[in-house]
Amino acid sequence: MSDTPRGRTADYTILTTGYTTSTGPGVAATVSYVSDGDLHIVIDPGMVASRDRILGPLAARGVGADDVTDVVLSHHHPDNIINAGLFGRARMHDHKAVYRADQWTDRDAEGHELTPSVRLIRTPGHSPEDVTVLVGTPDAVVAFVGDLWWRPDGPVEDPVAPDLARLRASRERVLAVADVIVPGHGPAFAADEAVPL
Repeated sequence: MSDTPRGRTADYTILTTGYTTSTGPGVAATVSYVSDGDLHIVIDPGMVASRDRILGPLAARGVGADDVTDVVLSHHHPDNIINAGLFGRARMHDHKAVYRADQWTDRDAEGHELTPSVRLIRTPGHSPEDVTVLVGTPDAVVAFVGDLWWRPDGPVEDPVAPDLARLRASRERVLAVADVIVPGHGPAFAADEAVPL
């Protein structure tokens, strides 16, 4: 079975572009928004300088916090999830379950479709529970990879990855299907031969 989303009807925007700094404590997550039909999906609502960096761009698209139907958490590191509580009415998706209010429904993320154009796959490496969101748009397959890549330059050898071989295998899996990669802490980049493995 191919990882490629069956549909090509979704739209996306990056709400805030994240960063990491090597000389200080500054860290912000790249937070993204995907819409497809009735679904309004936020991916990795993590650390940002101000919650308005997430809510402001959503509001500019006519979407309020209570309109968000789904939140996908690529993994459970605080810098990628700390603002998930902004979306209290949404279903929360991670590697093993869907959570909403007081309901916990077990399901493996591997191959789970939110819509035909939005598919989750397991891509362990940065952490054991990493999930990538593959989104089929009219122009491209966009991979929201969490910290599989932090930025366009990698890092090639993730200093916190427990298993560099799994990290590389997951990166190769994403590159086999994606046209665009949205990393955990930087701007989107083309999934081409220049991508660090």
